[in-house]
Amino acid sequence: MTGVLGTLAEAWEEVRVHKTRVLLSLVGVFLAVFAMTSVTALGLMVAQVQQEVGEREGGRAATVAVSAYDPTTGLPAAGEEWDGAVADLVERYRITTAASISIGETLFRMPDGTVRVQTRRVSPNYGDLHRIEPVEGRWLREGDRANLSPSIVVNEAFLAALGFSDLSSRPTVVIGGPNPVRATVVGVVRAGWEQELIAYRIDRSAGPWDQAGTVDPATAMYTGPTTLELWVPAEQADQVIETVRHDLQLQLPGVQVDAYRMDPQGAEQTIAMLRLAIRGAGTVVLILGGLGVLNIGLVTVRQRIREIGVRRSFGATSGRIFAAVMLESVCATALAGLFAVGASIVLVRNLPLERLLNNGIPIADMPGFPVAAAVEGMVAATAVGALAGLLPAIIAVRAKVIDAIRF
Repeated sequence: MTGVLGTLAEAWEEVRVHKTRVLLSLVGVFLAVFAMTSVTALGLMVAQVQQEVGEREGGRAATVAVSAYDPTTGLPAAGEEWDGAVADLVERYRITTAASISIGETLFRMPDGTVRVQTRRVSPNYGDLHRIEPVEGRWLREGDRANLSPSIVVNEAFLAALGFSDLSSRPTVVIGGPNPVRATVVGVVRAGWEQELIAYRIDRSAGPWDQAGTVDPATAMYTGPTTLELWVPAEQADQVIETVRHDLQLQLPGVQVDAYRMDPQGAEQTIAMLRLAIRGAGTVVLILGGLGVLNIGLVTVRQRIREIGVRRSFGATSGRIFAAVMLESVCATALAGLFAVGASIVLVRNLPLERLLNNGIPIADMPGFPVAAAVEGMVAATAVGALAGLLPAIIAVRAKVIDAIRF
């Protein structure tokens, strides 16, 4: 242990004595590790953003969509029968995340007149399944089913059409029809085209405006049957599709049941290839920096050959000389790597990634800084120091004592 500590102390002392030369040789390593760490970290974050974008559209892996309708008339299955069959299915197979959605148009009384707005009646789990992150306010929750005033989540275009810029004044809007009701805007999301109005409502509630026989078809026109979305393990998706189709077909005789996987199935492979390409680019940059360290290390050994010969003549072993020369390079590059990783963390943590990568939408699972990127940067810096110091150390050991002293 004493010998190891002595060798490390000797290597560090050489770094201090030749600090100007070391600093010049480490500029390339610092920039290379900084670039590699930053690119790797940003690459992992970009991959996460791409994954969330895909999941906002098609759901998380794996999302199975189920719908049931009369093949003759095209009408959806009866509400009570459908709800009972779904509840039984979810309970029987212990599916933890299930969401329902029906898309159509609803009349809203806006300041400029009554307009039809694309409305999505969803269950609260729909937000988790599709990673919907409001830019302001909150998403729908179970308690909204019992509210006397319906809670709605709208997009920014809808809020602007109401004449509001934020939710500080608790904006409301009247849902028209024979039983008009004033709804409260509780959240804002970034969705749709610039001028497209979108609203989200709870799938069903206890309010009189949602009771059977009180919904005016002219007020709420839904373009298709309610779709059930199930979040299941990806490896069980095919089995779930067959089981769900079979069970619902038995419980809803005479009804056509469709089930299919709707999440983007190729996203994981694409993200993996993206991460691999980023790591490859970072490795190339780091190798270029390591070549600069190797070059300066070779020149330095030639300049210090007389010093090495004197040390050998006083009894320094070949192993001691080898370790001292190599560890000098390792200590220097490790220190450069530490500063580079620190600078990379400061840069990445202060970048407006949500605005640059995700159109201002909050990123649900964005890490503060990927630990893997920091570890890779330190390991790469140390490895480059070891490789760059290997050849100079071999040259120093092979130098003959007499020739080195006469140099």
